[in-house]
Amino acid sequence: MKISRSDVEHVALLARLELTEPEIEMFTEQLNSILEYAAVLEQLNTDGVSPTAHVLPLHNVLREDVVRPSLEQEKALMNAPDAENGFFRVPRIV
Repeated sequence: MKISRSDVEHVALLARLELTEPEIEMFTEQLNSILEYAAVLEQLNTDGVSPTAHVLPLHNVLREDVVRPSLEQEKALMNAPDAENGFFRVPRIV
């Protein structure tokens, strides 16, 4: 599959980009180069390679969820600029 000059101009129009003549030529060449490389990758033998979502195995690095005493309400509100009925009072946003 080849990208034509008109394809680049059409995508630029959809993206609301103003491209100069040299830019159109450059992007046409670059996109065709990318597609050529993708064609090379399609020729690779991937039999026996399991699909993955990430190249490295991922491990949960979070700590265990342990119940601990929380901060007392008075201490949490001690430095609050404005508090009301035991809660932080913030400006109303509509």
